[in-house]
Amino acid sequence: MTERMDAAAPADAPGGDLKLLMDVLAAAPRADIEACVEVLGDLPEAVPVRGPETGLVMVRGRIGGDGAPFNLGEAAVTRASVRLADGSVGHAYALGQDRAKASLSARLAAAWVQGDLRSEIETLVRDPLMAARAAEVSQVKREAAATKVEFFTMVRGDD
Repeated sequence: MTERMDAAAPADAPGGDLKLLMDVLAAAPRADIEACVEVLGDLPEAVPVRGPETGLVMVRGRIGGDGAPFNLGEAAVTRASVRLADGSVGHAYALGQDRAKASLSARLAAAWVQGDLRSEIETLVRDPLMAARAAEVSQVKREAAATKVEFFTMVRGDD
């Protein structure tokens, strides 16, 4: 997921910042999102348009990254769509069956689209969640690097 966050559309692209927000929310645990929203304060009231509802998606893979695609298996995904009183709509998807996370993410997306809380959402929700994810990825990389084995060949002479 980190690669997608790093390669998100530029801020000047239409919807670029929203795509980045959605990537960050999808990757973050619900508890972290709730903690950030608590700092943010009250979100506008939202009416459910769709869901939250859980379904299955087919996960595809490729051998070596460039081989022929194959079906790896199915994964549960929860989606939600909400509408604010002014008509702003937010959509969210969450891997797994966490309906509360999908609903909260959709409310944040709708509030971001509305624009009144956009800068606060970016500073108090998106940026801390991105920093937490970057720290987590960095820790995993450090742990993996510590187990790396360097192989080398010693020259034993001309015998």
